[in-house]
Amino acid sequence: MLELIRSGGWLMVPIGLCSVGALGICLERLWSLRVGRAVPHTRLGEVKGALEDGAEMGALEHLCAGSPLGAIFLAGIARARHGRDATKEAMEEAAASVVHDMERYLTALGTIAAISPLLGLLGTVLGMIEVFRALVEDGIGNPEIFASGISEALVTSAAGLAVAIPALIMHRYLLRKVDDRVVVMERCSSQLVEFVLAAAPPPSERR
Repeated sequence: MLELIRSGGWLMVPIGLCSVGALGICLERLWSLRVGRAVPHTRLGEVKGALEDGAEMGALEHLCAGSPLGAIFLAGIARARHGRDATKEAMEEAAASVVHDMERYLTALGTIAAISPLLGLLGTVLGMIEVFRALVEDGIGNPEIFASGISEALVTSAAGLAVAIPALIMHRYLLRKVDDRVVVMERCSSQLVEFVLAAAPPPSERR
């Protein structure tokens, strides 16, 4: 295997770095986007219960800490006394920031998926140039050398595709995962808005 990697030339270095980067991004995003962290199933009920018990803002911040969904809840609760529009606007702003954070590094993963096969193709083209240069200089006296040169030139293309295909699959999968989390967040946020506003005193009593 090491001999095969060496035969691909110096372009195997950036392709290898792309593979390491893609693996790191995938593992980090899978950890960050897991359901228990991003959208805990019990968080909405816990926040409702805390509000019913008259919890202070500090207690709510502690309850919602470490969860993107909790950050959206806190933004809405903090503005609830200003009415529905202000509450929804605050939650939408928080949600935009949360979604941006959930999509972190996915652009880089998509770039890796796009550039890896191009690096492989570049390696193949450079390798073929060397093969034909050798043919011009030495002729085709030894067909084995010609076949070996072509084989080595194709190694980078194979390596680039080996990195790009799983990177592209994971990029699509993680984007879908973000979309799924956003749908759950929107549903929970809408329920919390209705709950908070129903429990809030009417405007005439807010003095």
